[in-house]
Amino acid sequence: MTSGVHRARKRMHLAAHFPGVNNTTVWQDPRSGSQIDFSSFQHLAETAERGTFDFFFLAEGLRLREHKGRIHDLDVVGRPEAISVLAALAAVTERLGLAATVNATFNEPYELARRLASLDHLSEGRAAWNVVTSSDAFTGENFRRGGYLDRADRYTRAAEFLATARELWDSWPLDEEPRPFVHHGRHFDIHGEFTVPRSPQGHPVVIQAGDSAEGREFAASAADVIFTLHGTLEAGRAFYADVKGRLARYGRRPEDLKIMPGVTFVLGDTDAEAAERAVEIRRQQVSGQTAIVFLEQVWGRDLSGYDPDGPFPDVDPEPEGQVTMGRVRHGDRLATAAKWREISEQKQLSIRETVIEVTGRQSFIGTPETVAGALDEFVQTDACDGFILVPHLTPGGLDEFVDRVVPLLRERGSFRTEYEGSTLREHLGLRQPAESEDGTGLDNH
Repeated sequence: MTSGVHRARKRMHLAAHFPGVNNTTVWQDPRSGSQIDFSSFQHLAETAERGTFDFFFLAEGLRLREHKGRIHDLDVVGRPEAISVLAALAAVTERLGLAATVNATFNEPYELARRLASLDHLSEGRAAWNVVTSSDAFTGENFRRGGYLDRADRYTRAAEFLATARELWDSWPLDEEPRPFVHHGRHFDIHGEFTVPRSPQGHPVVIQAGDSAEGREFAASAADVIFTLHGTLEAGRAFYADVKGRLARYGRRPEDLKIMPGVTFVLGDTDAEAAERAVEIRRQQVSGQTAIVFLEQVWGRDLSGYDPDGPFPDVDPEPEGQVTMGRVRHGDRLATAAKWREISEQKQLSIRETVIEVTGRQSFIGTPETVAGALDEFVQTDACDGFILVPHLTPGGLDEFVDRVVPLLRERGSFRTEYEGSTLREHLGLRQPAESEDGTGLDNH
C-alpha cells in the first residue's frame, strides 16, 4: 500500500478447504470424523455457509500413494470423487460456492466441461474448477493412456484444455440454439455439439494452484483465483505484486484475479494458550513414524533404524533413490538435506522436531482478536485478497473460526455480514464472461 494514500477498506474473501488429502489432519482426535461419510462434507459446508464464505474447496488425488511398496496409510486412503460430492452439497446449501480439484492431464475437455457445466446448473451458478496438472507416470498408470506428460508440457496442455472447455461453454449462447464447435490443437482435436446449455455463471470460476513461474503466468492469463502458499507478509506482498503485475499483458485488471493462500489457524483464550495448542497440534500431526517416512521420501532410502526423537541422520540422500510413489519430489535432495541438517544443528532439534519445523504451513495463532487482526493486515496491505482455511479437524474444525473470528472481521468492516449475490462470481466480485469467438470466454481479452 502506498504510504499516505487512503483507500476504502478491502473486503476479505474466505474459503474452506475440506481437510484430509494430506497428513495434517489429526485423525486420532476423538472429535475427528469420517473423510468419506456425506455428513462430514455437509457439516463443514454448512458451517462455511453460516460464515458467509465464498466457497468450499475439495482437493483430490488420482492414485493411492505407496511407500516401500505398500499403501501409504499415514494420510488419507480413499476419498469420494469431488464433483459427485459437490453435486450432493448443492442440494443442502444455497449460496456457498463449490470448488472441485480436477486434473487437466488425465481428463478430456468435453467430458469435464459437461460435468462442470452441469454442476453450475444444479447449484444455480456456484461451481468452480481448481485446475491442476501432473507429470507423474505412477499416477498415469491408472488411466487408459498410461504414460504421463513431461513437466514442460503440463501447462501447455492445461492452457489448451481450459481454452477448449471455454470454447465448449461458449458454443451454446444464452437463450439460443447450440453452435457446432471445432477445435484443432496440439493436444486436442475435437468437433461436435455441446449438450449443456449456457450455465448461470457463463463459465464456472477457474482456480489455479501453484507458485512456479509457469503457474504464475498461467494464472495471470486464465485464472479467476490463485491458490498459493506464502509464509510472511513480505513474501505475500512480493507474490501479490508479481502476479498482479502480469495481468495487464493479457488485458486484465488487478481485480480480475483473486489471490488466496491456504492457511491454518489455532485459537485460544490467550495468545499463550493458542501457542501451546499449536505446538500440541503439530505434534499430533507429525508422529514419530510420520517424521521418519517424510525424511525417507526426501532421502530416497530406508531410515527406519533412526530414532525420530534422536539426532538428525548423518547420511546423505540417494540422488536417484525412490521409496515413495505418487508424491511430489523435493527438488535438489542434497541441498534440501543440507538445509534441514543446518536447521537441526542450529536449533538442537530432533528428527521429529525438524520435520515439524520445516513442514509448517502459514498459521495464524492467537486469540480471535489477534487472528482477525493478522488476517486483516495481510489483506489490507496487499499480501493477498483472502484465504483458503485448512482446519486440522474433520468435520468440525471450522466451527470455532466461524463463531469467534468471523464476527470480529465483520465488526472491522473487512468481511460481509450476509451474501449480496447468488453466484460464486458475485461473491468474488468477478465479471460475467462474455460469449467469445476465440475460446477465451473472457470479456477482458
